[in-house]
Amino acid sequence: MLRPENPEDLAALLREAACAHRTIRLGGNSSKDCLGGPSASADVTISISSMKRLLEYEPRDLTISVEAGMRFAELVRILAAQNQMLPLDPPWLDESTVGGVLAANLSGPRRRLYGTARDMVIGMTFATLEGKLISSGGMVVKNVAGLDMAKLMIGSFGTLAAIATVNFKVFPVPVGSRTFVMEFATGAEAFAERDRILSGVLQPSAIDIVNWPRGFRLLIRAGGNEAVLDRYERELPLARVEDDAVWDEIREFPRSFLAAHPGGIIVPMAMSASQMRKTAETLDVPFIARSGIVYAYFSRNAPETPLASDFATMTKVKEMFDPERLLNRGRLYGRI
Repeated sequence: MLRPENPEDLAALLREAACAHRTIRLGGNSSKDCLGGPSASADVTISISSMKRLLEYEPRDLTISVEAGMRFAELVRILAAQNQMLPLDPPWLDESTVGGVLAANLSGPRRRLYGTARDMVIGMTFATLEGKLISSGGMVVKNVAGLDMAKLMIGSFGTLAAIATVNFKVFPVPVGSRTFVMEFATGAEAFAERDRILSGVLQPSAIDIVNWPRGFRLLIRAGGNEAVLDRYERELPLARVEDDAVWDEIREFPRSFLAAHPGGIIVPMAMSASQMRKTAETLDVPFIARSGIVYAYFSRNAPETPLASDFATMTKVKEMFDPERLLNRGRLYGRI
């Protein structure tokens, strides 16, 4: 396994392999190999896990720049020391690298309020198979020049190029946080209560529905001062207050599920809030329904996922970056 120490070494290794027409397995700590699909066997394995420096941090500007091999948990620790956060809440938190989280486009419950990785990345440098380092965006939140090129890397599972450095906008930690949980016998009741809350004045940072370990749980996370949190308690009289640690269980459910079901698969389905109830009613497997997406957990015999409507465009982008299909072959469900 090759472990470049910096972006320049990473670019050189990619170019060397590509010039020799050698297939490449690209990753960080490989903690999410069970997502998407397995890569085909490769001639060369490159890991960015040694590229883990903090490059720049401006707490007053709410921006930070790190190498992509930094563990996401270390990034969380650095920000917490300044009472700041990057609320992506990815599973495999302790093992994941920053680049891995972005390559898999992971986001957690707080995406409802703060958005996803594409909303938090303000700049990026990535290495191509030509041995070039391409930089886009910057360290200014409103700087969007060239950022669309970097956003192609988010969710690409390393099939286009190698993420080398990333600049994020970060957020202050709320002065207070409180978690509310309600349990229902049916999904219809849970979704009805969720819709009632979302149509009101409350604006929770997270609101998830899960159908495990039993029944249907509606979990709500609120942030703000004591007066704001007390209002949530008044507006949610049927809810019980739980420790925020319940979100650790939610965050790490993908890891625990796949550990218990080798060969299982997680199928993400993007949809509007109004479509979720109908979709959930058709599922007889564990699921998490959150802002804009339902994750269905199949232990086996997962349904064939349809090709994305923009699959032809994805294929053209792949051909532009990797015409010989050397990088992470088959990583996107065997299709790219």
